[in-house]
Amino acid sequence: MISEFQSPPGGHPPLPAGQPWLSVYEGRKTSAEKALKILKRGYRIFIGSGCGEPQHLVRTLEKVIPELADVEILHILSMGTSRYTEASYFDKCRLKSFFVATASREAVAEGRADYTPINLGDVPELFRSGALTIDVALIQVSPPDKHGFCSYGISVDIVKSAAESAKHVIAQVNAKMPMTLGDSFIHVRDIDAVVEWDEPLLQVGLPLMNPVAQEIGKHVAKLIEDGSTIRVGVGSLSTAVLYALQEKKDLGVHTDMLTDAYLDLVKMGVITNARKTLHQGKIVASFCLGSQELYDFVDNNPMVAFHPTEYTNNYLIISQNGKMISINSGLEVDLSGQVCSDSLGYEIYSGVGGAVDFLRGAMYSDRGKAIIVLPSTTLDGKTSRIVPVLTEGAGVVTTRAGVQYVVTEYGIAYLHGKRIRDRALALIGIAHPDFRESLMSAAQRLNYLPHEVVEIITPKALYPAQWEVTQLFEDGLKVFFRPAKPTDERAVKEFFYSLPRDESYYRFLSTMRVFPHYDVRSMVNIDYHKEMSIVALPGDLEAERVVAIGRFVLDEQTHKAEVDFAVHPDYGRKGIASFLVQLLSEVARTKSARLLTAYVLPGNERVFAVFQKLGFVVETSFTGGVHEIRIRFDQPAQACLIS
Repeated sequence: MISEFQSPPGGHPPLPAGQPWLSVYEGRKTSAEKALKILKRGYRIFIGSGCGEPQHLVRTLEKVIPELADVEILHILSMGTSRYTEASYFDKCRLKSFFVATASREAVAEGRADYTPINLGDVPELFRSGALTIDVALIQVSPPDKHGFCSYGISVDIVKSAAESAKHVIAQVNAKMPMTLGDSFIHVRDIDAVVEWDEPLLQVGLPLMNPVAQEIGKHVAKLIEDGSTIRVGVGSLSTAVLYALQEKKDLGVHTDMLTDAYLDLVKMGVITNARKTLHQGKIVASFCLGSQELYDFVDNNPMVAFHPTEYTNNYLIISQNGKMISINSGLEVDLSGQVCSDSLGYEIYSGVGGAVDFLRGAMYSDRGKAIIVLPSTTLDGKTSRIVPVLTEGAGVVTTRAGVQYVVTEYGIAYLHGKRIRDRALALIGIAHPDFRESLMSAAQRLNYLPHEVVEIITPKALYPAQWEVTQLFEDGLKVFFRPAKPTDERAVKEFFYSLPRDESYYRFLSTMRVFPHYDVRSMVNIDYHKEMSIVALPGDLEAERVVAIGRFVLDEQTHKAEVDFAVHPDYGRKGIASFLVQLLSEVARTKSARLLTAYVLPGNERVFAVFQKLGFVVETSFTGGVHEIRIRFDQPAQACLIS
C-alpha cells in the first residue's frame, strides 16, 4: 500500500548512483505536510503558474492555511480548482494575482482577492529587487537529470525568478512534468524541500470556434507575410487567427504562451522557424496552456526553447525578430483608438499580461505589426464593442499612441499615425452596421467628424474585402488593389494634386459632370453596390500613397456601368491600368451590369487597348468631341475593336 506521501505507481525512475548531488537530493526528500511546516503567519507564498501549478502542494497548503493568519499568496494564473479564494479562507489568507482568470475572477470582483496590474515582463524584477519579497515558493519540476538539474517544464515564466528570489523553495517533483530545454532549469541544491508526487498536469482545451472568430482570422491572415514570427493570446479569436494561417510558409514563434493551435501549424509544416532572425529554427516560449499532446511535444524537444518572461517579454528582445506579429484581444475600443482589454467597466476581467510587452516589441521590429482583435459586438449582439468613449471604469491597456491595427469581423482599421477624424471613420467602418449611425452621430457630437462628412457617408455599407488583391508587375513592383474607404479622402486628393494639370479632367470626364474636381468625398464614401471605387497602393496594406484609381457608377435600370480610371504617369505602361479595369469589370458584372461605358478625349486613344484586353466586343463612337467606349458583357470576342 502506498502512503499519501509516496509517489504513485509508475513514478520516478531510479536515480543514477554515484552522482555528487544525489545525497543532497535524497536528504531533502520529504512529504508535503512536513515541508509546509516551515510556513508562518504573515508569510508571502508564491505558487507556480497555470498548468504547471503544483496541485499536490496546493491541496496540502489549503489544509494548513486554517492554522495560519495574514498569509499572502502570489501567482500569475491559476487553472486549478483552488479553495484558498473562498470566503471561508478570507481571514486567513489573501490572493494577490498578476492576472485574473476564471479561478480568481469572482474573488477579485467581490474584494476577497487582489489584482496587480503590471506588464508580465516586469514581474520578475519585483522579486529580484526585493520590492516583493517571497518567503516560500511552491513550484513543480521534472525529476533531475544525470547532472542534478530539474526542469521547470511547461511553466518557466515568472516561476524561475520567483524560485531564485525566494527564501525557501519547495518543489513537487513530478515524473509527468516534461523536461523542457532552454533557460528552464533549477539544480537540486537550490531546492530546500523535495516532495515527490506524480499526477497528471492540468490541461486546457481549445476554445470553441465561431463564425465571427473565423472571419476575424481571415482578415488578420492578410496582414501576415510568409516568414513572419508570431505571438497570439489565448481564446477563440487568437485560435481562429492561427487556424487562418494554414496557407502561410515558414512562420516562426516567439511567444510567452504556447498552445495547441501552434502545434497544429507545426504538424502542417507552416511553423518551421526557418526564417527567424533570432533563435532561428526554434520556437521560443515561456509557458504552455494546452493538452497532453502539447506537453509531449515540448518534452526534451530541441525545436522548443523555454525562457523566463524577463527574456521572452522583453520588447528589445522581441523586436530582434523581423516581421514580428503580436495579436492581442480587446474588450472595447473607443473612436480615438484607446483599447480596453482587461476590464468590463470597473470589473477586472483578465489582466495586462504580455499585451504591451509584445505590442512594443512588434512595433520596434523591422516590418512588425501589432494587431488588436475583437468582435464588433457582445455575444448577444446588443452592445457594440466599438464605442464613442470607453465605459466608465474601463482600463486603457493600449493607448491611442500605441494602437496600430484593429480588426473585427467587418475588416481592418489601420490607426497608427492617423488623426482622430480618420481613426473614427476607420473604426466606424469595421463596427457592426447596426451601430454605425449612432457612432457617426456620437463622433459628430464629440467634434471628431464635421457635419458634412456625416451627411455624405452611407453608414451601413459593408466593405467588400473579397475584392482586395495584391498583384506583382514588372520590376517586382507590388501593388495592393482594394475598394476605397472614407479614410482615403486625403490620399485620393493628393493623387489628383500630383497628376499633370489636365490629366484628372480628361480621365475622369464623366465623373466631373457630377461633382467638382477636388471634392473627392463622393468617390470614397460609397455604397459598394451602385458605386465602386478601387484604389491602387504600392507596397503593403497600410500604404497610403494612391498611384491609380478606378470607379464605376451603375444605373440599375439600364444595367449600365460608367467607368473612369487614372494612373499616375510614374506608374504608367506597367499594366496597372489593364489590371484595374479588369477588376472593375469583374465587380460590375457581379452587380448585374450588362454594359460598361467610358469616355475618352481625343489624343488619349491608347486607352482603347486597356478595354480591348477585357475579352469582350468593344464598340466606339465619336460624338461631341468625345470618344465613347461601350463593352457588352454578353458579347465575348477574339478581335475586340469595332469602330
